[in-house]
Amino acid sequence: MTEVPTPSPTPSPTLRPLIPQRADPHLTRHVDGGGRARYFFTASVPAYDGVELRAADRWQDLAQAPARMIWRKPDMGRWSELIWAPELHFRQGAWYVYFAAAPSREIVGGLFQHRMYALRNRSPDPMTGEWEFLGQVDSGIDTFCLDATTFEHRGQLYYLWAQKDVGIAGNSNLYIAPMATPWLLSGPPVMLSRPEYDWECRGFLVNEGPSVLQRGGKVFISYSASATDENYAMGLLWMDEASDPLDPASWTKSATPVLTSSPSRSIFGPGHNSFALDEDGETVLLVYHARTYTEIEGDPLWNPDRHTYVKRLRWTADGLPDFGDAGLA
Repeated sequence: MTEVPTPSPTPSPTLRPLIPQRADPHLTRHVDGGGRARYFFTASVPAYDGVELRAADRWQDLAQAPARMIWRKPDMGRWSELIWAPELHFRQGAWYVYFAAAPSREIVGGLFQHRMYALRNRSPDPMTGEWEFLGQVDSGIDTFCLDATTFEHRGQLYYLWAQKDVGIAGNSNLYIAPMATPWLLSGPPVMLSRPEYDWECRGFLVNEGPSVLQRGGKVFISYSASATDENYAMGLLWMDEASDPLDPASWTKSATPVLTSSPSRSIFGPGHNSFALDEDGETVLLVYHARTYTEIEGDPLWNPDRHTYVKRLRWTADGLPDFGDAGLA
């Protein structure tokens, strides 16, 4: 295990939320066939009742952009409650949304009963056209799972997600598998990370919310750990781009978190991030949610005040991403 070097912070303005009360934010910059670049944003909505999507030419304008509810949960059934962490991806000529949903709000064995599902839209513009419910994305393990993302590497599409293993203590570990199609896996799950360090095990033993960044000859996976209060923090895995992502030995894991609460800036529990490119097509944006206070009444899950933040990522001399201070731009 490797400890990520911590560079000296550069003074920056305090960050302000881009979009209030949107947790698990996912930002996508897409260039269409005509060369037009647009930003698309989705996230968990406070009611957990569907998938919301908004679009803008500039990511800074997303807060004022009209939101379209592209899919609403049914009144009953296996995917009728707690719609969590949607992500939008353009894969193989169509748009896909991956999300987690449960049959009820009941907790069984200390966990909700989420499974992962997919939607598809064949329209060039995901804000138009019809969204088709494709059903469950079956990981091959019938346990609590969530936070799916996809990425392409050397011509192969991969699925990356968080799931409970009944033989491992805690809520969830990180898994990867190859995909035959954007909604069907073609190989067994491979575990890449499990909660093992103290900062991953505060409140709950959790590894979740993976996001992929490919840059500078490396593949990075950020993820979130611990309870979703002020203990929530982000970790990092990385491998050389020539390595096999399905081999756990390919990956190096940081022994320390890369993004934590910033009490001096009143930013708490940063996590469940995504990455996107800025308008120059080169600068990487770090997108995450956080709270501005710690005095949460009851279960943090039902507190709506997790806000979306966006900041530009920096880099260390060693070619590793520098996440900086969660409260600084």
